[in-house]
Amino acid sequence: MNRPNRPFNKKMQEKLVVLFLLVLLAFVGLSIKLISITRDNGERYKKQVLSQQQYESTIIPYKRGDILDSKGNKLATSEKVYNLIIDSKLMLRKEESLDATMSALSSCFPGFPESEIRSYVNNNPASQYYVALKQLTYDDIAGFIDLQNDTANNPDIAGVWFEEEYKRVYPNNTLACDVIGFTGKDNVGSYGLEQFYNDTLNGTNGREYGYLSEGETLERTVVSPVDGYNIVTTIDGNIQQIIEKYLYEFNEQYKNGARPGGNGANNVGCIIMDVNSGEILGMGSYPNYNLNDPRNTDALLGSRYVNDKGLIEYEANCITEENKAELLTDDAVTYQQLNYLWKNFCISNTYEPGSVAKPFTVAAGLESGKMSGNEYYTCNGQLHVADHDIKCHNYKIGGDGTLSVQEAIEQSCNVALMLMGRQIGKTTFLEYQEKFNFGYKTNIDLSGESRTATLVFNSNNMGETELATSTFGQGYNVTMIQMIAAFSSLVNGGYYYEPHVVKRITAADGSTVRNISPRVLKQTVSAATSAKIIQYCNGVVVNGTGKTARPAGYAIGGKTGTAETVPRDKKNYVVSFMGYAPADNPQIAIYVVVDRPNVVFQDDAKYATRIVRSILTEVLPYLNIYMTEELSDKEREELDNLDITIKSSNMSEEEEEGEGEETENGEDGEVINANGGDITSSTAPTAEEMQSDDVLTAPLTGTLLNTETGAPLVEDTDNGPE
Repeated sequence: MNRPNRPFNKKMQEKLVVLFLLVLLAFVGLSIKLISITRDNGERYKKQVLSQQQYESTIIPYKRGDILDSKGNKLATSEKVYNLIIDSKLMLRKEESLDATMSALSSCFPGFPESEIRSYVNNNPASQYYVALKQLTYDDIAGFIDLQNDTANNPDIAGVWFEEEYKRVYPNNTLACDVIGFTGKDNVGSYGLEQFYNDTLNGTNGREYGYLSEGETLERTVVSPVDGYNIVTTIDGNIQQIIEKYLYEFNEQYKNGARPGGNGANNVGCIIMDVNSGEILGMGSYPNYNLNDPRNTDALLGSRYVNDKGLIEYEANCITEENKAELLTDDAVTYQQLNYLWKNFCISNTYEPGSVAKPFTVAAGLESGKMSGNEYYTCNGQLHVADHDIKCHNYKIGGDGTLSVQEAIEQSCNVALMLMGRQIGKTTFLEYQEKFNFGYKTNIDLSGESRTATLVFNSNNMGETELATSTFGQGYNVTMIQMIAAFSSLVNGGYYYEPHVVKRITAADGSTVRNISPRVLKQTVSAATSAKIIQYCNGVVVNGTGKTARPAGYAIGGKTGTAETVPRDKKNYVVSFMGYAPADNPQIAIYVVVDRPNVVFQDDAKYATRIVRSILTEVLPYLNIYMTEELSDKEREELDNLDITIKSSNMSEEEEEGEGEETENGEDGEVINANGGDITSSTAPTAEEMQSDDVLTAPLTGTLLNTETGAPLVEDTDNGPE
């Protein structure tokens, strides 16, 4: 019997609606839960999924930035190289692949350790990463890549791939090694610019992510690397080459002298600086080392042995080929010697400056008003100070007699300077020592500058004797960079520029990231005092102890120095010359220091002045600074041998155009000597330069001022970082 159709009444409709709403709410709730899970735990679940899949991640290395000289020549660069990687797992996937791959590798890479690699593959079948060869060039690997890509003829080659990285290269080997420094593992800079600008030069690695999904589909994501910035230095490669040429010649002339097997001096250094900007145009020292092989112990030959405190043992033998194995007993001892070699003598080593400090004493007296410049002093060969008789260099012949201030500087009379010190007084003398920045770091942008705060006198430990000896540069210590920075202020009108080696930072595409402008920190003396110091120092080269420093065709000024080292009874000396050119309008300063020349009688500044003369004879024409002095036949022959064009200020424009040469760059980054390039004229800094880098100074006193209120700042006297 058929049941009658029940009508779809209202009550049933309501039940259906309720059921539909319940299902809808369930879906909404589930969706909300899924969103919540994705938001809060999505990354965790994603990692769990990926961990169960075949996954790979490859680093894409960045390129460390280049270091360039002022003309754009590369001093340091990074070249792409390749590591040969063995994937045992893939190589053993086919029985034929091992023999085929080993045969291809042996044919393409001479000396390939086939038996060693074959053994590794068989003993480590699950390995997917083993470095077989390191830092190959593209030319090295090109032949194997061709075989690998020729799958028709070489179907069984497998399990080899090449990992990219960069190798730091220094095209000029030893050139400017003290300035540049070098890098170790993981692009970490050591010494010089490489360390100081390490973060600037370094970039950020990229990464390539990829995995095979369950459907064997390759999923891949690439994050590109960010290359490091380049730094453009103030170093002129041609000037640097000239400096190092004559430091090397000095060593060749005097090595194996009074100290058998020893270098020409313990150290010899030279800095050339633009007096009107603080830019370092050249900085070098000897002994030096090869930046491409900094741990080669051959560079230590001729050096004195360094003890575990990092100090030279002056009584010890020099390191020679014969005793090297005996002295370099282990890695720790070897690195003691290398660390001393790697330091930049021009900024790291301290010494007593000697008589090059005398212009600073005179400047303090003139600027403070304690001296007029019209005084005369009588030298009888020595002066009794406290309990000491302090001798002058001419004490054996009764002294220098009566001298004017200029003559005292010209003849380098210690007695006259000590008498000036009495006039000036301890308080004023120390005030100007601080103004000249002695005892403070210059904050040059190079790693390794020494602190000298504890190596100078202060009001608590300077007595009558200390004041007397300090007037002629004995008793306190300085660095070369301190001296040349301060001396530049004496001859440029009184403006103390912060010395610097980098003038511009650029991106990989060549765009400028930052310009580093000259920075005036203070005014040490007035223009009038500066003019007096120039007059006195010009006399040193014309009439005094610096005659042998004058280069052919030029008038220069400067001051010699001869400082006896501690202990005084050993008769060891640091000799030096600090000068500038041209004499009437200083544009560059030069400072050469010879630390204990390898001769029997060391106390002769000519070991330094002759180096200065040789360097300036080439550098000044290169800088297009005109000759002003008559040339002797011997000097003309000297310039002809150096292939230097004679250019004087009275030449006609036609002669000048006909004889000038353009600067050229040699092949493969070689720096060659050529005329060209102007240097900034001697002018007072602009107001913008005086207030650069958000530093406000009082133009006449050099006092640092608050940039908002203009009030003097009281600041920490030690102005440099560790």
